[in-house]
Amino acid sequence: MPIKRSLWKKEDVDYNEYRLLTNMKSWFGRPFRFVKLDPIKFPSRPKEMFHEYSRDKDYLFDIDDPNFFTQDIRIAVVHFILERTAFTSEPESADSCVGVQKLLDDKIYKGAYPLHDGDPNDLKSRRGLLLTEWASINKWIRHQPLTEIKEYFGAHIALYFAWLGFYTHMLIPASFFGIIVVLFGLTTMFSNNISKEICSENRIMCPQCDQICDYWNFNETCVYSRLSNLFDNQLTFIWAVFMSIWATLYLELWQRYSASLIHSWGLTNYTKKTEPPRPQYLAKLKKLKDQFIQNRTQPPNVEGAVLEPAVPFWRFKFPRYLVSYSVIFLFICLAVAAVFGVILYRMSLNTAQHIYGNKDSMTYKITVLPITAALINLVVITILNYVYDYLAVILTNLEMKRTQAEFDESLSLKIYLFQFINYYSSIFYIAFIKGKFPGYPKKYNRIFGFRQEECNAGNCMFELCIQLVIIMVGKQIMNSVMEMLIPVITKTITNIWNHIGVRRSWSDAEIKIRTHNQWTEDYKLLPWQFMSMFSEYLEMIIQYGFITLFVVAFPLAPFFALLNNIFEMRLDAKKFLLYYRRSVPKRVRDIGSWYGIMQVICRLSVMSNAFIIAFSSNFIPEFVYTLYVNKNMIEPSYLNFSLARFDVNDFDEGLAPNITGSPFVDVQICHYTEFRNPPEIEPKYKKNQVYWHVLAARLAFIVVFQNVVGLVQLLVDSLIPDVPRRVRERIKREDYLLSHIVLDEEKKRFKKDAYTGAGKKIMNAISSLQNGKGVRKRSQQHQSHERIHEQVEKL
Repeated sequence: MPIKRSLWKKEDVDYNEYRLLTNMKSWFGRPFRFVKLDPIKFPSRPKEMFHEYSRDKDYLFDIDDPNFFTQDIRIAVVHFILERTAFTSEPESADSCVGVQKLLDDKIYKGAYPLHDGDPNDLKSRRGLLLTEWASINKWIRHQPLTEIKEYFGAHIALYFAWLGFYTHMLIPASFFGIIVVLFGLTTMFSNNISKEICSENRIMCPQCDQICDYWNFNETCVYSRLSNLFDNQLTFIWAVFMSIWATLYLELWQRYSASLIHSWGLTNYTKKTEPPRPQYLAKLKKLKDQFIQNRTQPPNVEGAVLEPAVPFWRFKFPRYLVSYSVIFLFICLAVAAVFGVILYRMSLNTAQHIYGNKDSMTYKITVLPITAALINLVVITILNYVYDYLAVILTNLEMKRTQAEFDESLSLKIYLFQFINYYSSIFYIAFIKGKFPGYPKKYNRIFGFRQEECNAGNCMFELCIQLVIIMVGKQIMNSVMEMLIPVITKTITNIWNHIGVRRSWSDAEIKIRTHNQWTEDYKLLPWQFMSMFSEYLEMIIQYGFITLFVVAFPLAPFFALLNNIFEMRLDAKKFLLYYRRSVPKRVRDIGSWYGIMQVICRLSVMSNAFIIAFSSNFIPEFVYTLYVNKNMIEPSYLNFSLARFDVNDFDEGLAPNITGSPFVDVQICHYTEFRNPPEIEPKYKKNQVYWHVLAARLAFIVVFQNVVGLVQLLVDSLIPDVPRRVRERIKREDYLLSHIVLDEEKKRFKKDAYTGAGKKIMNAISSLQNGKGVRKRSQQHQSHERIHEQVEKL
């Protein structure tokens, strides 16, 4: 809470920056004045000094001010009381009859929610002001009024929008660089020597399936090879390094930005000590106490804590954890099975295409088949998500988490773990498994009798790009449409039902639902669910994974994420203000476990991009060809270097093409993408020396890339402090000033008791410490202040 202005001065805590730095900020900020908020509608506020409210230090606060407690704090206090108030006079049922949520679950009340601040069309209300100046798409370029959002919705929602806005701003340089990579690939598309060689030469390739597949010409992949150059070009390596460093910078700069923001909101020293148990947790304990509960304990370090049942782990918690994680494992297997089903779909359609003899079979395989497979995969992903989100809440409730923080953390980890497998498994398959172990025409590697899928033109980068575009962009479009259509449709249906009297469980004599009281208008809105913020964070974290883990295959991913987030930010704001009931504010000082998840993704992205470049692109084979083979003029043709030859007479019986009317007659040699000996060199078709050179280069690249980029990330992490120097200095000054204020006020408080023994003792101690007897260093002064606080508290 803010401390009285009369107890401190602005110059006492302000950190004086260098004049040159201040002037530079002013100069660079002038061209961007148009992005700032309207100073008339959102005037700047004076800086405040905050301290956690305590009744024994009420002299620090202006408690006579009618606006001392802001609206969000008043709502939070009322909700806290309602959630922990018993509604029965019978002692034996007092534990299970606690909280307004219990009344809602038992259908005794229809709803319990804080009211929105006026009509959305009233520009004089906070709601109307935020709706026009913040939630409007027309204001997409302006900054967000974060302080006003915090006072209206609470710190937990304001911090989400602050994080989303910062993340969107950080996407601007990544989008700019990604566009440069694509433009470079576009300008070199027709001048690339390898693409020109593929398009000009007519090499006969080995069939892609047994018997029913015919030979085909390698120049059929001409367009495919040129399109692949858009993102698989000479800037790919630099792009991967840039994005790895960008991911680290983003996390570090967010820490600094959030530290400044949290301090301006007075939440720097806010910590959840020992949280009180969830009312739902205590209610369930009452039902199971006779069967499972063995003893009673008291939570430590909580003043006034009540005795609370202790739940045995092996008899009670372990079976529930076993059931919970078994269901999680089952759904992860279902997600993997869905990917396997899509693989079978591609294999069956590819075979059917060859059976019916489509003339454009290669075009179908390169473009149409991956697109349709990706769309099917997206639909399956969406369906599984809805089912699992519903089950995740049931499983977390089954585990009986004691505090709300434990419940939220367990739920977020469950949901993200499944979403990670659900969204990324098909992409991991294409990037790291597909076409890596196909074998050769004499001896193909098979699974359940089927030949493994092969990549076209030597790598799967183009198909990986298609998969990313369909899943990432398709998911963003689908989520945006669903987020806006579902609230509008639901609100419309609710208004119609209320108007005609359908589903009304009370009579007009009891309550007039058609009146325009604020609580009746808000009742028509969608109820705020505790899962609402989970889905918002999760959507952005999944997107962050797309633009870091697989960004090498799709350099435009940050650009599409930027476009999505610009609209997402304003649409979410409009949704919260117009279509949902007002949420109960919560005090938080960070974004919770989501930051730790992003840190893990950041570390994984380095390894993921290294493997994609090494094994899924042509970067390493081209590098070896350019620096070693072509330099010594051992093999002037890249296709001769990268394609192996196979004698068709070596096909096993029943595997050679058997196509009536085939245009390929008297074929003696066909080619396939491998580094193996030709048929005239013994041992035939064995992996040659070039294969081992390329493999060594790939492994060396992974090691070097991982260590060099990891070292750069470590340096960035260590060189950039999590809290800006300005904020650190201000916190130190505030703590020092606050200790003196407390000492002075406690001295005044005990003047009345100066003639008592205890009062004289404390007065003498304060006087001796303030006179500097035996205290010379500031650190010693702080220790002395703490000792005085202890003495005062004891008194």
